[in-house]
Amino acid sequence: MASEVSADDRRRKRRLAVDVRDAMRELSIQLDLLNHQVSQRLDMRDVDLDCLDLIGRHGPLGASALARLAGLHPATMTGVLDRLEKGGWIVRERSAEDRRAIVVRAAKERGAEIYQLYSGMNASMEGLLDGYSERDLTVIADFLTRAREAGVAATGELARD
Repeated sequence: MASEVSADDRRRKRRLAVDVRDAMRELSIQLDLLNHQVSQRLDMRDVDLDCLDLIGRHGPLGASALARLAGLHPATMTGVLDRLEKGGWIVRERSAEDRRAIVVRAAKERGAEIYQLYSGMNASMEGLLDGYSERDLTVIADFLTRAREAGVAATGELARD
């Protein structure tokens, strides 16, 4: 039967799957190291940079919503926001929807400092991505989106335990 997959084909596919998982772990480590260097240059903690990125991507946000997104205890989030505000990275303001609520937003005037520190990686990524077809990029984007969703699910399971 031509449609059956041989044992050699299954082994090759398993090996490739292991290679992909290993490459994802190595990428995760390298991105953590890059982010650590950026946070050090900005004189902030790694968790502060992570939260600032979440605020920039999803904000303005209330402290509770940000704590949920970051998987941090609300008391920890208060310390993070205090440090970010003191450093001029965020602004606390009244919510447009509920004037009693306070939300935080990234201070736009500071964004160039962060962008500059990531410029080398961004340039490398542009060069790398230029080598792929539109179809390849669609597959890569789909894979990364689905891998992220798997990570969110796994994180949620561990947080419930």
